[in-house]
Amino acid sequence: MARRSRVALALLLPLLAVAAVVVELVSYLSLKRYGEGLDGMPTVVWEEFPEIDEGLLGKFGSFDPELGWCPQAGVQKQKDTGDHLPGEEVEHVVTYSMDDYGSRVCVNDRSPDDDPTVSTYGDSYCFCREVNDDQTFQNYLAERLDTHVANYGAGNYGLDQALLRLERQYDEDPTDYVAMVVTASSIGRILSVWKHYQEFGNVLAVKPRYELEDGDLELVESPVDEKEELLDLESRAGFLREHDHHYEHWFEPHHPSFPYASDFLGRPENVRYAVWATLRSLERRAGRAVPGVDTTDRLRATELRMEQPRAAYHDRLFDEQDDLFTALVGEFVAFAEEKEFTPVFAMVQQRRYAEYERENGPVYGDLLERLDDQFDPLHTIDVAQELATDDVDSLYVERGEGGHYSPETNERIAELLEAELFAERSAAVPRS
Repeated sequence: MARRSRVALALLLPLLAVAAVVVELVSYLSLKRYGEGLDGMPTVVWEEFPEIDEGLLGKFGSFDPELGWCPQAGVQKQKDTGDHLPGEEVEHVVTYSMDDYGSRVCVNDRSPDDDPTVSTYGDSYCFCREVNDDQTFQNYLAERLDTHVANYGAGNYGLDQALLRLERQYDEDPTDYVAMVVTASSIGRILSVWKHYQEFGNVLAVKPRYELEDGDLELVESPVDEKEELLDLESRAGFLREHDHHYEHWFEPHHPSFPYASDFLGRPENVRYAVWATLRSLERRAGRAVPGVDTTDRLRATELRMEQPRAAYHDRLFDEQDDLFTALVGEFVAFAEEKEFTPVFAMVQQRRYAEYERENGPVYGDLLERLDDQFDPLHTIDVAQELATDDVDSLYVERGEGGHYSPETNERIAELLEAELFAERSAAVPRS
């Protein structure tokens, strides 16, 4: 009996060794396949300095040496925001048109008779990505107020970049009201110099940021003056690591190492992501869908679940870095007093936060109440909470690249802004 056991064990050990090697190899290849490059898993980053080819750089038409990137005046783009197989009808193309000021076009032109005048600055939720020019909340608000509403939103901007753009733009396009419209992810963005350290694969996004020195804001300018310098970011590694908060606190913990099986199998969502991404890739190669399975929908649902740790991370950042965020709002209010406009701060919500906040409350906590108490001239509007609903998906475009607000939700935001800021005026002006 003992001899049989020894023989069985002698046969089993090589099999287990082979199985372990296979599991490790599959884990390695999966992490490498879906953790490297420019469009990988949100929870894994394979390399610190992915290669940037000149073709990709050539498409980066919005490069700005001061802000990192900025929408260009007079440009019109059509964007396919859907996800479809070759040969399928394209149903999700939207048009983004910029006017001569670099603001997204508005139904009403600027006029010296406009009263009030309004401008908005912020991120892609301010820009109203994934909807057409006439479906932005600025456009709906302009129709309701019969005035021009400027839209200086920009994709992936933090509060810091939005503030810098306002300070650069305001004298050319002054308004009575200026609204800062950002999502809670701004807490991460204001701590960033190179977006790749928090948003893996976003390798072209190098930006300035502010740091607090003895309670005062100090601007850390972007280390990139020319677009071509993005091809050699590794030569600026020391600067990027020193000034980007996420290098130590987010990038390094998500950089896999041997044994790779623990990084891959230890997070079940990694496995699900690899399965759905592989199936979607096979669909595209074959030009046909897997029967009975919407791989795009499954992949998006998986990505949303994978974003929950980032939501928790941002929740912690609001506890740890609240003073920097508040100081930036204070800078906005001070600029408003200098230029004599009414400052408005509005918090909107990314789809990625919805499930986390359902269980934990807003990641930004009571921030808006504290801003109200600290800055008398400031109007705060918690759009995210005003729009709160059990049917979260109804607030966003049905399919697309990032879950931005739908045209219907943008119309509701316009109504909310009108009610909060212009109720007396609107009551006095009859509707046509």
